[in-house]
Amino acid sequence: MTRTTRTTRTKKTGNKARGGRAAVIGALGLASVALAAGPAFAKGGVDVKAPHTAQAGKAFTVTAHGDDDASSYLRICLENRSGGKAWHQVTCGAIVERGTEAKVTARVKAAHRGTQQYRAVAYGLLSPNDHHPVRQRTSAPVAVNVR
Repeated sequence: MTRTTRTTRTKKTGNKARGGRAAVIGALGLASVALAAGPAFAKGGVDVKAPHTAQAGKAFTVTAHGDDDASSYLRICLENRSGGKAWHQVTCGAIVERGTEAKVTARVKAAHRGTQQYRAVAYGLLSPNDHHPVRQRTSAPVAVNVR
């Protein structure tokens, strides 16, 4: 024969327990609504391609392409640096409308030996004549070993 015991709560403790559960359930509900109403992220990306090695004094090609649906117009620019110094803009491609892939190509001639890094930067514009572009995305840098 099994024996069951039944505990009884007083009215005061029962209300505290129910109130605590209601608070937890309410907090979980609020958190799920906040997560569902979070910001939507723009889709896009930017890539850069360059050779792994190049000869000093010889020209090589660096290309980049990308897209971003956060802006009405987009422009891709190439930047480089050597010796860990600041990034410098090499060239920029044409301004394109949203939904079109932006491209840029640079023919670079390295004068000195060492490692040069290149990266692509996507700028968003409000119009084709916008003089205040906003940096949207930056690619990971690629290194070119100049020998």
